[in-house]
Amino acid sequence: MRNEGWRGFAWQNWTDLGKVRARLDEGVDPNVGFLYDPPLHTAAEYGSAEVVAELAARVDDVDALSYGRTALWRAVAAHRADNARVLVAAGADPSREMMSGWPPARLSLASPTPELPGSGFSLTTEEIAVVEESRRLIPAVDTPYVEGLGIACVAGIDVAEAVRRLAAEVVDGVYEEMMDDPFDPLVARTVWATEVPGGCVLAQPWGFAPQMPGVTKALSAGTTCYGMYANPKSGNQGSIMRDGEIIGWDLHPGGEPQEDGDVLLSCLYQGHALAYCFAYAGLRPVDNRSVTGPPDAWIRLPDRDYWA
Repeated sequence: MRNEGWRGFAWQNWTDLGKVRARLDEGVDPNVGFLYDPPLHTAAEYGSAEVVAELAARVDDVDALSYGRTALWRAVAAHRADNARVLVAAGADPSREMMSGWPPARLSLASPTPELPGSGFSLTTEEIAVVEESRRLIPAVDTPYVEGLGIACVAGIDVAEAVRRLAAEVVDGVYEEMMDDPFDPLVARTVWATEVPGGCVLAQPWGFAPQMPGVTKALSAGTTCYGMYANPKSGNQGSIMRDGEIIGWDLHPGGEPQEDGDVLLSCLYQGHALAYCFAYAGLRPVDNRSVTGPPDAWIRLPDRDYWA
């Protein structure tokens, strides 16, 4: 079901109270959006507090669910403290259970959003450590350009072990020469390998080789490997391989939290796909050298079918 009355309403318009009021005064239903989310959910994440207050006063249910989340949950997850406070004042329930045991009040403890009302919520010692690590890791590894990057983050092994598991060859490499012809068969099988605290990283700034299932399967023996290809056409594509078995495929690291995923990690690393990959695998790099260079080693994969 979609509401044609909101057609053409751009993202930036959700901060313009006058434009929102004009639509509402024309009789456009505040409960149903044009495509996916209801207007209140969209405004909670992207709009102004004034717009959120206006919509909250007009909707039938301020705690209506969309994809398993209330508007308040969306505001907290997006770190919109201003919108979260407006929604609580409008009657939104901060303790309503949703998203795998993360009601808004509990989620707020893991975000910059001031603690919301709600009795009995707390974070475990492990969750507190995850939150603290995210605040260190994101600025440490964020890089403005990852499009076209392939990466595999592997817990608990070093570069020498990665080379052994892949039966790879250590070679000489020059980045500029690789970029001259990234589709050359030898270049396509050449990747970077770098050790970081907690494990190692295979990266290919020009291609998807590290995330090929034949690569991540070999790397994941007895451990966990998170792979990602920053596809220029379709966005970040992630995968999880654990001890040679595919646990997740066609994932979206850095995207919105999903009910069946790791809600805490997804919230902490929303918009930070690269940092998410490191965090999921339990790696703790101090900088982004593993993806920007220079690597510890250049390695060449054997010529075989890595998609079989």
